[in-house]
Amino acid sequence: MVNAGWLARGKLHILAGSPGTGKTTIALSLAACISAGLTFPNGQKAVPGKVVIWSGEDDPGDTLKPRLIAAGADLSQIQFVGPVIDYSEDRKANCAFPFDPARDVEKLAVALAAMDDLAMIIIDPIVSAVSGDSHKNAETRRSLAPLVELAARKDAVLLGITHLTKGTQGREPLERVTGSLAFGAMARLVFGTVKQRQPEGEETEPQFTLARLKSNIGKDGGGFKYQFEQVETEGRITANRINWGEAVEGDPRAMTAAAEADPDDDAEGVVNFLRQYLSDGRREANDVYREGIKEGYSRDQLKRAKDKAHVKSEKDSTGPWYWQLREAGAPPKEGKDVPF
Repeated sequence: MVNAGWLARGKLHILAGSPGTGKTTIALSLAACISAGLTFPNGQKAVPGKVVIWSGEDDPGDTLKPRLIAAGADLSQIQFVGPVIDYSEDRKANCAFPFDPARDVEKLAVALAAMDDLAMIIIDPIVSAVSGDSHKNAETRRSLAPLVELAARKDAVLLGITHLTKGTQGREPLERVTGSLAFGAMARLVFGTVKQRQPEGEETEPQFTLARLKSNIGKDGGGFKYQFEQVETEGRITANRINWGEAVEGDPRAMTAAAEADPDDDAEGVVNFLRQYLSDGRREANDVYREGIKEGYSRDQLKRAKDKAHVKSEKDSTGPWYWQLREAGAPPKEGKDVPF
């Protein structure tokens, strides 16, 4: 056990939250504690160990390392997954390719074989490890199995980062994790991050809650409040770090419902996503759904936003449905623009 009741060696953990709630910064805060033997939010002191991080969204040099430094990490104990040399037929020989967690886990296992004291592996986002449809249980389980086996083999915490689907406030917490229910089912612990409601009529610094949504190694529920702090690191780089607040108790669903900001379906956000994603031309409807879900939007939200985003859908005679932007000012066609 790395942190009693919170982090378990050899097990999959999922950290899910809406954009802007600091999921990656929280993961780096935990990595810093492990790398330097610092104190976790619950007061337990970490036993120092090594951490391996793969991020498909943030650059180590200008984003991840400054945040780790701000959190007090020992960078000598932290390694980032770099490019892969692959000689398979569908990749050119003698070329370096970005690490793909959906196909390169065995190469990672070979690289980590000689690493002693590996305590944590972070995969951000965990959905990238799914080679098929991340909304299908069987494909998700099959794709995550090599990572889970690697973590068990190395006796290391495996922490995967993902989204909570927007517009799902009030539902069962595990159902809100973006993608297949297999993400929550395979994980031994699932955490969620939510932004707290602002007191009416008050302008205060945003506050957030980290809640334990599921635990197979102890009790569910409970969590910690937190805020962001910006600090200047070496090289005059400004980076975010987590300031942990008081512990909170309660049932996971009640905790998130009580803390979470009032739902507004993020109508503006989903409209902007559609306009940007379709700006280069029409896309298959299934591709729109897949990319939108990666951003934390549900299929229903995407459908509801079509008219506001001036999007039309049409079907080739024997092919799939497509979405594309209408010409500026063109109204919807009655009976033709099917919300598929």
